[in-house]
Order: sequence, then C-alpha cells, then structure tokens
Amino acid sequence: MNTRLKEVILAPMNLLYRIKPELCLKILYRLKTGRKLNLNNPRVYSEKVQWLKLNYKNKLLPICADKYTVRQYVKKCGLESILVKLLWEGYNPNDIPFDDLPQKFVIKVTHGCGWNIICKNKNQLNVPKTIKKLIRWLKTKYLPCYGEWFYGVIKPRIIIEEYLDNGTGKVPIDYKIFCFHGEPKYIAAHVDRFINHRRKMYDIEWNPFPITARYVDPNVHVEKPKELDKLLGYARILSKEFIHVRVDFYIVKSKIYFGELTFADEAGFGTISPKEMEKKISSWIKLPLHQEGYS
Repeated sequence: MNTRLKEVILAPMNLLYRIKPELCLKILYRLKTGRKLNLNNPRVYSEKVQWLKLNYKNKLLPICADKYTVRQYVKKCGLESILVKLLWEGYNPNDIPFDDLPQKFVIKVTHGCGWNIICKNKNQLNVPKTIKKLIRWLKTKYLPCYGEWFYGVIKPRIIIEEYLDNGTGKVPIDYKIFCFHGEPKYIAAHVDRFINHRRKMYDIEWNPFPITARYVDPNVHVEKPKELDKLLGYARILSKEFIHVRVDFYIVKSKIYFGELTFADEAGFGTISPKEMEKKISSWIKLPLHQEGYS
C-alpha cells in the first residue's frame, strides 16, 4: 500500500491510540489477525508482543530502535567492527554533501522502518526529489497507532551508510535472528528483498524451522553460513538486555555487518502456523507476573 494512503487510512486509529491505546491495539489486532486480543492473559506469541508494546518500557528501546544511536549501543557491546561504515549524518537533508559521496550508498531516516533510499548510481539520483522525500519522512511520526512507542523518541535524523556490495548485483541475504531473554532461537534468512522477497526459517543449527508466516517460501534454500557461530554469538551479546528482540545481520565477502534491532517483528500483527509452533515460540517469552498458558 502507498505510504501516504496508509497514513490517511490510519489517521483515526492514530487519534484513538492517543486516547485509548489498548482499545486501538485490540481493534487493529482483530482486523489483522482475525483474533480477539487477550492482554490480561496473553498466550500466543503475537499477543505477548502486543503486551510488551504496552508494558515493557526498557529505557534502551528508544536508543536501539533509532538507526543512529543504536550504533553507540553496538559499540558499547564491543562490536564496533561489525558496524556498516557511516558516511554522513545530520538533521537537514539540504546539508547532505552529495558531491562528496561515492557512487553507491544507502540513505536512511532513523526513526522507522522502510524509509530507505538505496542508491546504486549517484549519477541517476534525482537530488531535489530525494531531499523532498527526506524532509517529508523526517516530519512523519512512524505509524503511531501500531504502538511501537520507541520509534521517534530520539530526534529523527538522516544517516548515509556505505553500500554493501557482494559483487552479484543483488542485496545480500538478510539474517534475522529472533532472540528471547538473550538467547537466539530461530533465524529468518531473507533473499531478494526488493525484487522477489522470500524467506526461509531455520533453527540455530540450520535445520528447517517448520513454521508458515509472511514471505516464507518452503522452496527457498539458503546455504548454512560458515559464520553462523559468530552470528549467534553476536546476537547473544546484542540481545542480552531485552526480553525479546530480532537482531539483523548481513554477510558480505565473509565479513559480518550489523543491520538493526527490531523489538516488534511485523508490529506483532504477523500470524504463525501451525498452532504447535506458535505455542512453542510463545513459551520463549516470559512476561513479568504472567501465568503461562495456551488455548
């Protein structure tokens, strides 16, 4: 859906969230999953993610949800070597030194998801249009009604990072590691994200993880990365402060790069099947003062 159209459609829900956040999430949850949201005794994975959005106020979340300040967190964890090279950062897109940038780079606005511009040829970049788009993104609050309160707490800015080129002309495989209380449990390997987006799920030993979810394609096969043990080790370090987080990495020419930390995959509205696997994943989140159960 067009981003602007989505903003218009969700405007009433954004207002409702400001007044009654629980009611807003219950309505959206019903619309997106077809289920009634139980926040008093959340039992399935998606319900627990909604509970976390409303009740889990870890002060690190805004820092680590921001694409610039998360770099400081990664450095404090002793993992500066896996950060993508930062070419520029600032608050005003008119200050971007386009003439000094390399031919390939990636522009990101730091307070949401999907606000990225991948430039593979600077000579073909429409600079005025790019600046206009960045100004609009900076002024936009990222989907308030979704309840991901940690986006935009830090003042939004623009960052420009080095373009990760694996020599194939394709975007590198995106390894998204789902961690629970500091322990990796399963991995989503995303391929062809901007052309024919698909993913395959694996457990931490790289056996197929038998769940059906958005973009999962059972026909996709991703080779086990020889850096898997390092990926899992880095994920443990970066996730140790959180109840639940998805830690993203890329591997380019055998070098690991950090992607981002995501605290509510698909904003907690994604569906998982079969029921037995949804139950298993749910059991990995131990909520404070929560009685475990499933129905």
